[in-house]
Amino acid sequence: MRRIAMPERPDWRQKAEAYGFPFHTAGGSVYWDETVAWSFTLAEIEDGIEAPTGEIEQLCLAFVEEALTKPATMTRLGVPDTFHGFVRESWSRGDRNLYGRLDLAYDGAGPAKLLEYNADTPTSLFEAAVFQWSWLEDQIAAGKLPKEADQFNSLHERLVQAFGLIREGARFLLHCAAVEDSVEDMATLAYIADCARQAGHQTKVMGIGAIGVTAEGQFVGADDEPIETLFKLYPWEWLFREAFAAHLPRSRTQFIEPPWKALLSTKALLPFLWEMAPNHPNLLPAFFADDPRAASLGDHVEKPVHSREGANIRIVQGGREVQATDGDYGGERIVQALAPTARFPGGHAVIGSWLVASQPAGIGIREDQGLVTRDAARFVPHVIEG
Repeated sequence: MRRIAMPERPDWRQKAEAYGFPFHTAGGSVYWDETVAWSFTLAEIEDGIEAPTGEIEQLCLAFVEEALTKPATMTRLGVPDTFHGFVRESWSRGDRNLYGRLDLAYDGAGPAKLLEYNADTPTSLFEAAVFQWSWLEDQIAAGKLPKEADQFNSLHERLVQAFGLIREGARFLLHCAAVEDSVEDMATLAYIADCARQAGHQTKVMGIGAIGVTAEGQFVGADDEPIETLFKLYPWEWLFREAFAAHLPRSRTQFIEPPWKALLSTKALLPFLWEMAPNHPNLLPAFFADDPRAASLGDHVEKPVHSREGANIRIVQGGREVQATDGDYGGERIVQALAPTARFPGGHAVIGSWLVASQPAGIGIREDQGLVTRDAARFVPHVIEG
């Protein structure tokens, strides 16, 4: 695993716009950065990232099975008591999940360590699935990479395939909703809708605020059309707090991601996984902040159980705080042992390892100057060369 300098494609910005990737540059700073790339051997990908990703996912699914029998665990994972049955029924029905992203600390030496699981509303999907693949093809065509160069990236094909199985192969109308004022979320939503259409479904894209509810508790779109299947780029912990939340269990809407994913889309998962599989090679010691065992950790990270884009994180090394980020997330916190990430002059890189229908499907890499991967962290492509 090594970081290599690469020549930029002269027209990459125009291509990004044409591909539907408007947030390639944010606030004057480059988000997509192709002046560098990370190069892997096939063994590093298959043994160091892909295999651990699959193993962690199986561990998480086993944990869901166990957590559903323990109301106290479900509550601590952020599911209000009134929605326990709603989540259990989703799992019992076999509601299919679509995708998720494990954030891993991996430097080529291994083993990869799970930092957190973005199981419900992960972004950076389009750039991982589509734009970095176009980068690879262009760089091979330009002779900047060898013809045999490859990428760990079957995301697009697997997403289309997974959409074909959501309702056991039946065709349906998929409503897709996100927060309208987020350029990144709406671009991600447009990509998800495109994958669904390629699987043969019809789609309607809208803002989350356009969703209404009938007197009978059925969710409807802006045209009062019943929403039978909804892809929501809006996290379950927010939905549970909405005024219309009481209608969720009786809405007859199939949600993507399904309600049972709420048990995995919180950093509260990390202490439970460590308790379930202590000393697992791909897990880090983690405890709730009020657990006396948290004090036994040396270098560590403190995180809110619900936060995004690296907000409200505190890192302690050698007994002193070395980095702290601001943000609007409070509430319960967890403490996790600090893991070494891939380093390069001036920063650190985190591997985002993607799953589609619970199968490893590709990676995306984010770089930041500090130890915390923030919302402005750069996305850089990768290549398999050996």
